[in-house]
Amino acid sequence: MRHDIEMKLNGERLSVEVHPREVLLDVLRTQLGVKSPKVGCERGDCGACTVLLDGRSVRSCLVLAVETDGHELTTLEGIEHDGLTDVQEALIEHSSFQCGFCAPGIVVAAAELVTRTPHPTPEEVREAIAGNLCRCTGYEAIVDAVVAATRAPAHSGGET
Repeated sequence: MRHDIEMKLNGERLSVEVHPREVLLDVLRTQLGVKSPKVGCERGDCGACTVLLDGRSVRSCLVLAVETDGHELTTLEGIEHDGLTDVQEALIEHSSFQCGFCAPGIVVAAAELVTRTPHPTPEEVREAIAGNLCRCTGYEAIVDAVVAATRAPAHSGGET
């Protein structure tokens, strides 16, 4: 038995038919064509599938799609709708990533952080991205980039 759910995804209202046990990550990637949430551990440990649900970070591999009925979802695509954000620009400038697999989840987690805390400390950044595993870096360049982005004058892409 399938259910019709309605949601707002990256600013666009839509309806989608889902199975009651289908996780949000699978619906996003297979039915809706949103590829930034990555399939990683599928247990909520790696953060590669992080999205914002009503402005809060969640692991889309742990959320049933039916639970998002009537809610607002934001993926990396929705965060960068007007181009790269200040945080993304800073991540590039600081050479924060190597393979980039973890980048969407970290950017989403950082977006939530800077919305709540416009000028986070390095400790607050570490806490915000703690659920996102990166096997390529030591996280310092990521932390430095997020802090730098929130201290510098805004770039053209926005504050996040």
